[in-house]
Amino acid sequence: MSLPKVILQKGKAKPFFSRHPWVFAGAVDRIEGDAKPGDEVELLSTVGNFVARGFLNPNSKIRVRLYSWNENQLLDESFFRNRLEKAIQLRETLGLMDPEGGCRLIFSEGDGLSGLSVDRYGDYLVMQVSALGIFQRREMIAGILQNRLKPKGIFFRTDKTMAKLEGFEALDEWIFGDGPSGNICIQEYGLQFQIQLASGQKTGYYLDQRDNRVQVAKLARGKRLLDVFCYAGGFSLHAMNHGALATVGIDQSQQALELAASNACLNHFSNCQWIQGEAFDEMDKLVESGEKFGVVVLDPPRFARNRNDVKDALRGYRRLHMQGLKLVEDGGYLVSCCCSGAINMDMMEELLAQVATDQKRDIQVIEKRGPSGDHPVSVSCLESHYLKCLITRVL
Repeated sequence: MSLPKVILQKGKAKPFFSRHPWVFAGAVDRIEGDAKPGDEVELLSTVGNFVARGFLNPNSKIRVRLYSWNENQLLDESFFRNRLEKAIQLRETLGLMDPEGGCRLIFSEGDGLSGLSVDRYGDYLVMQVSALGIFQRREMIAGILQNRLKPKGIFFRTDKTMAKLEGFEALDEWIFGDGPSGNICIQEYGLQFQIQLASGQKTGYYLDQRDNRVQVAKLARGKRLLDVFCYAGGFSLHAMNHGALATVGIDQSQQALELAASNACLNHFSNCQWIQGEAFDEMDKLVESGEKFGVVVLDPPRFARNRNDVKDALRGYRRLHMQGLKLVEDGGYLVSCCCSGAINMDMMEELLAQVATDQKRDIQVIEKRGPSGDHPVSVSCLESHYLKCLITRVL
């Protein structure tokens, strides 16, 4: 079968021979053949050498998303079944398929499936799509997952910003089976957390911070912990489980705080306080009142969606860390998290150095961490290493 061809501009092929999956508009010279949005295409160098196969989206900044560098491999159901199976096998090998737990089954570029994320929460799956070609094949993908894992239901969620950028309809619906009558519960290192499949943030929970929550909790024994952008209370509850004296969680979402409070009750923790409000404002109030904490966790939403946003994002992170540092007691710990892929660990460390100088305090980096193992990083697409977690001691 002859496929439409996307021809690269001269000198633009190297990243894609190196298996980076995103072909931006500026790298494309022309398209040969009749290709509709979402169609499978071949990517060729300017002299006609085969590079890879992918899905075309002429309306997106990412003109082609690449999935296979095998000239003879069609991007058909067999391809997706094989790629999904390899991803699931990794989670099985890592011991992350606890039937009562949660894990990320498919991590987009990290699993060679750009634009597709799938989370498993007990008996349910949640699919989230950010690429037109994957959106058009969602029912086929859901069918493969259903046959392999036999979930009670698969919920399809859409990032509305990405849907608009990619040019597809924003849908939130059960694509297979029926949903539960209310929240479901998963186990995470001995604690129970309620998941709002259809209405929670992201796919219902932040699985990427699972191991970081426990590691930070070990530092909180006998201390008070401040959990900024706390969502469902993950850092707070793990800290209480490891002997924290008390926790304070801040989030702008009343729905999130109600979920956090419910999770605290579910796990029989009473010394947790939840504050609804804008994080910067509430931290200012804590500084003005002279509050100090043994551990301060800063886990903000993504400040930078792309490289153009980095300068403004770093200003936001700087302000956040200035406030956070003022709230850490001498010898306490500051936990700095960043989920903006365009900001790397070196930038985070430089920012901390600047803030330490401004505040005349010493900061020691104790540990540099990333996401849990069900979020593998592709060495061909380092943007998939989006989550940074710096655990530091403040003197």
